[in-house]
Amino acid sequence: MTDDVSKLAVPGSALEAEAGKPAEDASAVELRGFGLAGILAIIIILTATLIYVPLGAALVVLWVWRSRTPWREIGYTRPRSWIRSVIAGIAFGSAFKLLMKAIVMPLLGAPPINRAFHDLVGNRGAILGFLLTILAFAAFGEETVFRGYLFERFGKLFGNGVGAKTAVVLITSVLFGLAHYRVQGLSGTEQATIVGLVFGTIFAVTGRIWTLMVTHLAFDLTAYAIIYWNLETKVAHMVFK
Repeated sequence: MTDDVSKLAVPGSALEAEAGKPAEDASAVELRGFGLAGILAIIIILTATLIYVPLGAALVVLWVWRSRTPWREIGYTRPRSWIRSVIAGIAFGSAFKLLMKAIVMPLLGAPPINRAFHDLVGNRGAILGFLLTILAFAAFGEETVFRGYLFERFGKLFGNGVGAKTAVVLITSVLFGLAHYRVQGLSGTEQATIVGLVFGTIFAVTGRIWTLMVTHLAFDLTAYAIIYWNLETKVAHMVFK
């Protein structure tokens, strides 16, 4: 009894600190969990992403704020150097797209022309709109949902071991690929799945999303440049005639 009283009287004691600690927000806990609220949040975010990718990403941001999830959990952490991150992202994204177009996709039997976006060839009127679309969909939207959010959710389910991270990379890559089927067909799905595997592996190792956003932006801008200047067939036949 005396010990209990003295513990209460000591400033800064563990008991006093616990008493002064703000109560946990019950709804935030539910959103972070995998009960009804948590599952509904996942369904709503993924459905919104399929309808309009930036909407899904905006809901992820809302979920992070409302669930009181640390921003670093979805990769929103400051890079060690913004300049190096941007340069690395541009260089890797551009080179990766050329590799996919000239070697990987021809090996998979993909047609040299991407019919889903062939109307962009020489189309000056579509430049601004498509550039904004790339920025909103790829750089911000897809990376926030398919890397940041889904890695956080599946990571909580499976854990942080190598096997668990490998499973997360595979699952998110398949989902990322399937999300491209409706517009781009089989070849687009194949390419997106491979991109998901590469980007997912990088995110699993680094836990940082900003460089990946730049990389994704550079990848799509390179793809757009190849289409706009009608270079698809030429690039696709650079290695395999």
